[in-house]
This record gives sequence, structure tokens and C-alpha cells, in this order.
Amino acid sequence: MTDTLLQVRDLRVDFRVGGESVPAVQGVSFAVARGEVVALVGESGSGKSVTALSLVGLLPDSAVVTGSARLDDEELLSMSERERNGIRGSRVAVIFQDPAGALDPVFPVGSQIEETLRVHRPELSRAERRARAVELLEMVEIDQPERRLASYPHQLSGGQAQRVMIAMALSCDPELLIADEPTTALDVTVQREILDVVRRLQKRTGAAILLITHDMGVVADLADRVVVMRRGQVEETAPVQELFDAPRADYTRTLLEAVPRIGAPARPAPTAQGAPVLQIEDLGVVYGRGARAVTAVDGVSVTIGEGEIVALVGESGSGKSTIGRCALGLTPITAGRVLVDGVDLARARGRAARRVKGAVGFVFQNSLAALDPRMSVGASIAEPLRAHGGLRGAALDARVTELLAAVELPASWERRYPHELSGGQRQRVAIARAIALRPRLLIADEPTSALDVSVQATVLELLRDLQRDLRFACLFISHDLAVVDELCDRVVVLHRGRIVEEGERRAVLTAPTDTYTRTLLAAVPVPDPREQAARRARWEKERLRAS
Repeated sequence: MTDTLLQVRDLRVDFRVGGESVPAVQGVSFAVARGEVVALVGESGSGKSVTALSLVGLLPDSAVVTGSARLDDEELLSMSERERNGIRGSRVAVIFQDPAGALDPVFPVGSQIEETLRVHRPELSRAERRARAVELLEMVEIDQPERRLASYPHQLSGGQAQRVMIAMALSCDPELLIADEPTTALDVTVQREILDVVRRLQKRTGAAILLITHDMGVVADLADRVVVMRRGQVEETAPVQELFDAPRADYTRTLLEAVPRIGAPARPAPTAQGAPVLQIEDLGVVYGRGARAVTAVDGVSVTIGEGEIVALVGESGSGKSTIGRCALGLTPITAGRVLVDGVDLARARGRAARRVKGAVGFVFQNSLAALDPRMSVGASIAEPLRAHGGLRGAALDARVTELLAAVELPASWERRYPHELSGGQRQRVAIARAIALRPRLLIADEPTSALDVSVQATVLELLRDLQRDLRFACLFISHDLAVVDELCDRVVVLHRGRIVEEGERRAVLTAPTDTYTRTLLAAVPVPDPREQAARRARWEKERLRAS
């Protein structure tokens, strides 16, 4: 390939762990041409992020990297740290998955962009660096860019923070952009905006992109070629349309079959038995006072019966997670009330309060943060059983073993710690803890958003099986409409703290009546390059017409 920018040959990465060598990447080879978008896809543990980060020397000291990775005529793997520092940010830049973790919370975003320019473009004056920072924020389509220079990361939304990360990455006109899960934590409408920005900037700058992702809709939208990885090896490499039309490897077919798609077949609605489990009545939540008061939830009413799964969907800031915390009794209510099995959470005291709290389980989005790193898996699952169930000794051990079996994990794993498990395994532990007390209500807040498609599929199947066996009511909070379509019975669409549409899952997701719901559905990337290209062409026409 005469226009090859990056050529990776026989890349191997091993980690030294306790005197042993653990292979993470085993003989990976691929190329990226100038101006090309190549997607690295695969499950957690496939080695895709390790592969990408090894190219710029961002792996820990325990990593042993061999093989070859040439950027034009320069060998990246044999560079000194000083040489790598000269390459990083100038010729090769990285967009990380979590902008909140990548941006320094102590400094305004403007100074962070200017610092990148100061290091790599020392010939620029202070005024020129500031002008370039404003230009970059304009390029990534941030409103009022001069004003935003003074903003701190915590004052930005997730989408704005990711745009700042893209601006920093593009500040020195890199030839290669490594994008590591750049839209995983974003809502569908924000994700579409970010993908639009990346696509337009890539055409404008001509930079090549190495895209690491598990979202096959994003692959269909952005990629020219795809490299599929599994267990540290390349399973197959193909042009994006060819891969989706006729995947050669069995693993690739399995990966594509696991992708959730809107349009799940009809299924009978559950029959609610007895009184409702969760009743949210005219709920209002206001943060702050006076002129600074912010209304997070405004007059929301939702009822969930036994054995029913109801989805709350909407963008960040729509109020869905606030409603979930209210259903747990963790957020003060300004107006209305929340009842679990007829008990008002705000008024329950003593034994009644303990009983109703024991009747509610919660599954968080980030299982690594939700599980105490100092507690073993068994201790984490046993904690609610001790606190609310009063179990001790052999009875406690037997229940922990039973719960591990329920989430399809070996009993021996009770001695493991969270960092020793994959993301999907940790989420299974979190589910086991959430159902430990046989809850009447389970609240799941984005439980699969950070998981790969195949792992996500197994976790969703697990939730369905447990819900069918235990008959708990479930409030499922998500921005992934394809997952909602696959799992839920009814859908409640929130926008700026209010319900704009609700109804049976199929009706809302296939024939929405509200404009905002239609906007959400239109923003979902489709795992089909042809269809996604047609949709993008329509968006571009609409954007040009609007401008």
C-alpha cells in the first residue's frame, strides 16, 4: 500500500504479573492508510485498546511490547520516552473514552488546549495560542467558544467535554487520530452530533483515524475498514460493507448477531398481579433555590406492576436518573410522592423504612465503582443479606453460592476481587447483590451501556431470566433504544424533566407520536453501512437546509 501511514506487523504485548508473563496481544498485523478510518472491534479482553495504546507508549511499565509499528519511516516501538513525547499530541493524538477523567479538573479547558499548543508549537505567541484555541472550539462546534475557554470540565456536559477532547487532539494537526470508545458514555443524540463532528473534521483535516469501539452502529457510520480482534489475535480484516454483508469468521458472525436492533418481534405484555409495586405520582424535584433553582423533574407519574419492565429513556439531563434515585429514597422530593408496595418512601420510618428499602434492588452503570475494591465478591453479595436479611454462618454461605449460580458464576469466585473480573462478570456480581433480598422492585441505571455487544446480550438475557423467575417489577433507565426494545414492556420518554410520550414498547419505538421521540430514534446508528450512509445523507441535507 503506497499511501500507508501506519504499518503494524507482528505486534505482541505481554504483561508481567506476579513473576509470570500474561499475553494480551499475540502477533497482530494491520495497516492504516492516509485519510482512512480503520475500526478495531472485539469484546473486552480482545486486546484492541492495548494494541492502540502500545503505539503511543501509554501502557504501564509491566507491559513488554515487541514487533513493529511504523509511522511513515519512523519505528514507534523503539522510540525513547522523549521521542514519544514529541510524537504524542503532534503527529499522533488520542481521544479517550472518558473526557471527565482525561481533562484536568483544576484548570479551565482553554488553558489545557493552550498547554498542548505551548508544548508542541513553541513558536506560537500567547495571543496566537488563544486564537487557535478559539478556532478549535469553533471547529468542534461549541457555542460561544471564547466564553467556553474559561469553563472548567465540571461545568460542561458530557458531549461538550468530549468536543473539548477532540479539539485538544486536533490542535497540532495530527496525521493519525486514535479514538478509544469516543462515544460510549454519550446519549444517542449527543453521540450523533459527535460522530458528525468527527466525520466533518476528518474530511477537513485528512487525518487517518484508528477507531476502537464495540458499537457496530458507529463502525457502520464511520469506518472504511474493520479489524476484528479476539483473544489478542486478528480474526479477520475487511472493508466495512464486505464485513457486514459476508463476514468470514464465525466470531465476526456471532458479534454481528449479538447487536441489538430496533424492531424486536412482538411479545405478550405481562399481566400485572395485585397492587402496583412502584407508583410515582406527580413527582417534582428542584435543585437549588431562588434564581439558581433548576427543575430536574416536573410532574412525572409512572406506575409499574409486578413482573413488568418499564424503560425511562431520554438524553442526559432529562431527569431519568433523578427519578431512579427518588425511587430509592436517595434524592429529596420537592413535590408529589413515590410509593413502593403502597409505602410512601418519604414518610416511612423505623421498621417500615427498613422493610421497603430491602424490597428495592439497584444495579449501577459502573460496576467497578459500585463494588468495594477491598471486599471479595462473596463479601459484596453477602453484605445486604447480613444488613437486612439477618443471615449468618452456613445459611449465609449457602445463599451467596445460590446467588452466584443464579447469575451463572462459579461458587469458587466468591473469593475473587472486582479487579480480577471482566466488566460483564462484575455486572453479574452487581446483579447478584441487587437480587439478594428477592426485591419487589429492581432499578437498573444504564446497566449495559459500558459492555461489549456480546457481553451485553448475555447480561440482558440474564436479566430477562431472573425477572421471569422472581417476578420483580423493573425500572430500566437507558439511552440505548435498541436495548430497550429488546428487554422492556413499556417505554416512558423524558425530555427536560417531563414525560413527552409513553406507551407499549413496540408502539413508541416503531410509530412514535412525539417529535422528540422521533429525533431520538433518528439518532440511533444502524449496524448497516448502506442504510447508515443513506440516513447520513438525509441529515446532511437537513443540516444544510437549516443553515
